[in-house]
Amino acid sequence: MEFIQFTWLIPLIPLLAFVIVGLFGGKFKNGLGSVAILSAIAAFVLSAIVSYEYFTGDLFAAGLAYIPEPIEWIAFGTYTLNFGIYVDSLTCVMMLFSSFISMLIFVYSIGYMGGEGKRKRRYYAEIALFLAGMLGLIVSSNYLEMFIFWEIMGVCSYLLIGFWSFKHPDGDEASVKAASAAKKAFLVTRLGDVCFMTGLFVLLWAFGSLDFTAMFDDPVGSLVNGNGTTIMIGTLLLFGGVIGKSAQFPLQDWLPDAMAGPTTVSALIHAATMVKAGVYLVARSYPLFVQNAEMMLIVAVIGGVTAFIAASMALNNMNLKRVLAYSTISQLGYMIMALGAGGYMIATEMAHGAADIDGAVGYTAGVFHMMNHAFFKALLFMCAGSVIHAVGTEDMRRMGGLGKKMKITSWTMLIGCLSIAGFPFFSGFWSKDMIMEAVMEPAVAGAASVFLFLFVLALITAFMTAFYMFRLWFMTFAGKPKDEKLHCHGESPVSMTLPLVILSVFAALSGFLMFFWLNDIITFNVIGGAFVVGGHGHEGMDILHEILYNQWTYVSLALSLFGILLAYLMYAKKAIDPARLNAGGNTRIYRALTARYYFPQLYDEIALRLGYDVAKGVDYADRNLIDGTVNGISNAMMGSSGMLRKLHSGHVQDYVAYMAVGVLAVFFVFYILIMTGGF
Repeated sequence: MEFIQFTWLIPLIPLLAFVIVGLFGGKFKNGLGSVAILSAIAAFVLSAIVSYEYFTGDLFAAGLAYIPEPIEWIAFGTYTLNFGIYVDSLTCVMMLFSSFISMLIFVYSIGYMGGEGKRKRRYYAEIALFLAGMLGLIVSSNYLEMFIFWEIMGVCSYLLIGFWSFKHPDGDEASVKAASAAKKAFLVTRLGDVCFMTGLFVLLWAFGSLDFTAMFDDPVGSLVNGNGTTIMIGTLLLFGGVIGKSAQFPLQDWLPDAMAGPTTVSALIHAATMVKAGVYLVARSYPLFVQNAEMMLIVAVIGGVTAFIAASMALNNMNLKRVLAYSTISQLGYMIMALGAGGYMIATEMAHGAADIDGAVGYTAGVFHMMNHAFFKALLFMCAGSVIHAVGTEDMRRMGGLGKKMKITSWTMLIGCLSIAGFPFFSGFWSKDMIMEAVMEPAVAGAASVFLFLFVLALITAFMTAFYMFRLWFMTFAGKPKDEKLHCHGESPVSMTLPLVILSVFAALSGFLMFFWLNDIITFNVIGGAFVVGGHGHEGMDILHEILYNQWTYVSLALSLFGILLAYLMYAKKAIDPARLNAGGNTRIYRALTARYYFPQLYDEIALRLGYDVAKGVDYADRNLIDGTVNGISNAMMGSSGMLRKLHSGHVQDYVAYMAVGVLAVFFVFYILIMTGGF
């Protein structure tokens, strides 16, 4: 029996868990959290079996996807919308690490959410539905199906970020902030979702279908038929959805506020799942995106700018989770930049008539970093949750000296920090340097000005990443305990520390997978003019040689080490006073960073000046046009019925008179018609 035919069960299992927990969880003390955990375990196990069957089968060897017969969903005119399954190497990689990390987060929740009482039912139901949405998006066979699961994740994100909108552990003010953060995340990401939805209409008109098979098999033919501009508009709109969901410039500001939710939610949304959905959409849509070099240039620039500005905003932030949130935005920018750079090279070579392109470095680097980031960022968020669970605050200024009381948390978080900083030979080191190579490649090939600029931004971002991550670690675990540490109860329970230990292993070693089999899985090739995901990629030893013998590897490494050293001198050894460098927080740069480059104020101004006027116009149309039409018809019917009601007097003579008038009217009409020749 082939388990790959049961791929549809992977999102269905957590969906069933959502129903069971939602209906019956209130009757159990733990809110049926065990059901949600078992569903995540089952989804991961089935994902592993399906992936094994695919990678060892003939389809992967031939560079083909597993696509069973889809179910016809909607048919109108010449268009047919289907519901089906699409399994290729990208699908397998994405659902493996998403289900695995989600499983660990669910287990971690046993300890972290243990004191939530009856609200645990709501929590476990929502995270189960969230996992179903993410896995459903991954295995979708067309864009409309993907969009449905995309929106399910958006709703769950809103509910989970606002989980503490009522009775927040820190009081009413924190509850208000949680509710505000949830609404902000929902509204900002809706801007991207509207772009995504509009893009679907454009692509449906261009291709006549939203199925991946119809759109990816021969997109070049559609371009020849004159749809090149239409496809670029459609892909630009799809990328608008990416900007919203993956918090890219200029819609990046919702994600730091989303830290108002439980830390487990932050780990789930901002490490393994939702924010990765945008990166996955770009990787999945590569056959469309690479048709236009200008499109990929836009993608690369947005990613590079996002990586830089988000990293800079983490430099002086004192909130433990917000620093990790800015880090997430920055690393997502790295991924998008790599995909853009790789796609630019493919588009350029295709424009020069190349029919065979062996392995896009940018694609491999972006997907590789997406996987590595899921491990070390989930680890970092869960370590942060362990610290918050122990000390009851997110303010790093009130922390310090925790390394002696929380040894497991401190050591595992150190591994996460080393990985994200690109320290040799942790997982982040390999994928970060591949991204640097991917960005430098088009700079050498001809787009020097733009990609050299992006490369410089990437180098500076690498320095800032190392600095702010070790600033976080030293402020939290090194030095002398502060007053808040009097309330530290020691290490977190095993249900929380065990996932940390498991994730730390992957954060340290997952990069080495590139030298075994991963290099042939996360690749994108052009063979005979056709696009192939998976198959032959760059050899592991070639990648190792390129990294070790590339001078820029050592420039990036030197900058990262300098960032770590500077953080040590400032926040551990206290040899440099941070207040002297920023003039006590009175410099313009410091104030701009604290104000998030004034993006919240910009959002408010746009909402006030544009959104308010639009809302007033919509309100006027609703009251006077829509309600006016409905009320007018209603009043007309009421008035006419009142007049007709008066005709029913109950007197027989009145009815006889009406009949006589009616008969005379009929005779009069016939007379007119006869006299005018109507008959």
